[in-house]
Amino acid sequence: MRRRIPAWVFPRFSGVITGALVTGMVCLIVGMAWVAGPHVSWRWVFGAGSMAGDPFDPGRAGLLPLLMGTAARTVLMALAVIPAGVLTGVYLAEYAPPTARLPRLLRGVVQILAGVPGVIFGLFGLGFLVGVLGGSIDRLIGPSDAVVWGKPGLLWASWTLALMTLPVVVVATEEALRSVPRELREAAIALGATRFEVLMRVLLPEALPGIATGVILAIGRASGEVVPLLFTGAAVATEGPPVLSGRFMDLAYQVFVLATQSPDPERSRPLLLASVWVLVFLSLLLNAAAAILRHRVSPPTTERL
Repeated sequence: MRRRIPAWVFPRFSGVITGALVTGMVCLIVGMAWVAGPHVSWRWVFGAGSMAGDPFDPGRAGLLPLLMGTAARTVLMALAVIPAGVLTGVYLAEYAPPTARLPRLLRGVVQILAGVPGVIFGLFGLGFLVGVLGGSIDRLIGPSDAVVWGKPGLLWASWTLALMTLPVVVVATEEALRSVPRELREAAIALGATRFEVLMRVLLPEALPGIATGVILAIGRASGEVVPLLFTGAAVATEGPPVLSGRFMDLAYQVFVLATQSPDPERSRPLLLASVWVLVFLSLLLNAAAAILRHRVSPPTTERL
């Protein structure tokens, strides 16, 4: 005779696992804050000395240029990946013929891109975006010996990250659109709405929480990427604010440099701890923003019924 598992086992087991995960996360955050807190100061947060100074010197380095470079490449990446990813997801979910070859090819490419390591994206950005595309732009708009776009820079780093995070946005958009109840589509069509009106006034508003969550999670993933930036434009120190065709400072790249290339690890340890704490805080902030946005944009269950 087979014995049945009591009904209370699974809820309690899930509660234990959830509690352990939450406890581990809280311990990580508190531990990072405890270790890095003494090294975080207003002078370091608002200082701009690291643009041209010694990035390994706690007395001259500053967080502001790192945040400026990180924000610039994140915004440019979002401007590239959101339209491309959302439009591709809309096409695959609503307009692609089920048996056509192009949709299957696009889904295959998206699946391949999702599994490609970051170093491959970095090499692609360096070889194609910088070498081929940037070099072609230089030859078209300037003298033959002028190198403006044919070198690693902020624009190419942002586009490389956009290509790397594209599968996340595409899959999130497609799944969000497919999760919209079919009855809503049929009701809108029965009222005389066109296919485009159904998409714009019914499907996209209903799928917006899932799309927004996917976009924010993609941005959060890109915010901590380092390997593609090694090839496409990140620098240890720069002069002036970030520009599209120039190198830029980045918080994640700075953590990598401080951890692996510091000539005096003991001296630069305060900068490393403080930078890691800020990077973890920004990652948690983006994930919290995704959860809050999804909660506020989602209509209540009673409205759906």
